Amino acid sequence: MGEATARTLDGRSAAPPPTEERADRPSAEGAALRKPGLRRLRTPRRPRLWFEVLLIAVSYWLYSLVRNAVPEQRAAALRNADWIWRTEHTLHIAVESSVNHAVNSVTWLIVGMNYYYATLHFVLTIGVLVWLYRRHPGRYAAGRLALFATTAVALLGYYLFPLAPPRLMSGEHFVDTVVVHHTWGSMASGNLADMSNQYAAMPSMHIGWSTWCGVIIATVARPVWAKVLGLLYPLATLMVIVATANHFWLDAVGGLLCLSFGFAASFVWFGATPGRLRRHVA
Repeated sequence: MGEATARTLDGRSAAPPPTEERADRPSAEGAALRKPGLRRLRTPRRPRLWFEVLLIAVSYWLYSLVRNAVPEQRAAALRNADWIWRTEHTLHIAVESSVNHAVNSVTWLIVGMNYYYATLHFVLTIGVLVWLYRRHPGRYAAGRLALFATTAVALLGYYLFPLAPPRLMSGEHFVDTVVVHHTWGSMASGNLADMSNQYAAMPSMHIGWSTWCGVIIATVARPVWAKVLGLLYPLATLMVIVATANHFWLDAVGGLLCLSFGFAASFVWFGATPGRLRRHVA
């Protein structure tokens, strides 16, 4: 009684059979699945392609639907634009008109900016999401939440503060570069104007999304050249939205405030910024 070994028929000692406790020891995966519901949701997991594609498609459809359903309060939007323009004069930063006319005088440059404004806003944002999904799956959910929270709070800005872009102001002589140069571009100009709410300029999601891309690339990518390009992207976008007369400087500030909220929400949920999380998950 109390022996640690058992005797076989030929008299040799045999190791004791595994105890019940050892046999039933849970695996790491099983332990993760048995976490409380909220804690499990807050733990980064490997994203599933079909779910992410569906989520992004539905989310963007809802974003477009809500943004364009905001009443187009033209009078209020123009009053707010006048207030923004006066405020910028007070702050001595009202140089949008000068930038707009200077860049518009260089045809190849302003045409390139028109296409930049119309395409990169979507292409690079989706590209960074795909890159996170494939190369940094452990950081993907946190990055996606920051982007979605940024976009969601921007909808409140469109509803509470309708704002006309500079190109729609009368008497300030801004140039609508898409109309003047007959380029395919902003859905808020030319023949596509009826498909988008033209008075949803505050905050600028071109700045919100491009800065999200820049922050993710700068904090997650390893090559220095990639980090530099990531930081330059929102700066280039800022020049484009001003030169094409689609936004004021202060619209960009609104976009950065929304982005700050998005990253704060992601940090509260996951307990870390995307760059601080593990690159891979089990």
